[in-house]
Amino acid sequence: MKEMKQKKGWKGLIPNNAGMGTVEIILIIVVLISLVIIFKTQLTSLVQTIFSKITSQANSI
Repeated sequence: MKEMKQKKGWKGLIPNNAGMGTVEIILIIVVLISLVIIFKTQLTSLVQTIFSKITSQANSI
């Protein structure tokens, strides 16, 4: 009987981390959105440069 109480006690000490994954994913998404907002102009110019290079090199093939 005493062993049963100890086993239940040990289960109570282990925290339930089932919701931690959701919180971590939400924080990562918030950070990524913030970075996109901060570096929007630099990202836009970078993408335009890459696509213009792709287009000019595709025309030469």
